[in-house]
Amino acid sequence: MSGQNPDPTEVAGLEKGGGVAPGDTPPVSTSAGGPNHEPPQRTRTPAVVFLTVVGIIVVLVALGLIGRIAGFFG
Repeated sequence: MSGQNPDPTEVAGLEKGGGVAPGDTPPVSTSAGGPNHEPPQRTRTPAVVFLTVVGIIVVLVALGLIGRIAGFFG
């Protein structure tokens, strides 16, 4: 008997046709998936770079507006 395809006549709890009786626990099934791998870890580098660039732009715009109010730029 193989773990993937057990003989239905030898598995306890199965009715004729492969179903289970009401209230009965079905047999444990095996998964057909591959090895369990953790998902790849994502780095924060793109977010940090993006926020840094946005911060620099905001500071430059603020300095330009302050300079214009103070009369540094025509």
